[in-house]
Amino acid sequence: QLQLVESGGGLVQPGGSLRLSCAASTYIFSFPNMGWYRQAPGKQRELVATINSIRGTNYADSVKGRFIISRDNAKNTVYLQMNSLKPEDTAIYYCNVNPPRREYWGQGTQVTVSS
Repeated sequence: QLQLVESGGGLVQPGGSLRLSCAASTYIFSFPNMGWYRQAPGKQRELVATINSIRGTNYADSVKGRFIISRDNAKNTVYLQMNSLKPEDTAIYYCNVNPPRREYWGQGTQVTVSS
């Protein structure tokens, strides 16, 4: 059973950066499609970025050019580098396979962008 633990969130000022990590309990090379998702207060969870070992990366228009998703299969970890953060990026961030599976949702990590 795959378990995912997100970390790296926090409070940051607009324009700042954060790097999120998603540690997996097993070999993520077995899961070629991984993604980062987020859920803002009062909104549905949305897909932020995806990474496929062969096909590369994709981003939501709202984060394109600011966020970078990457993975390190040797460390069983998926990352999300977030730059030029905006208040509208405030949300709980989760990682999961893509498309997501209910049994893999973790607790997420809170990102708050505020001055």
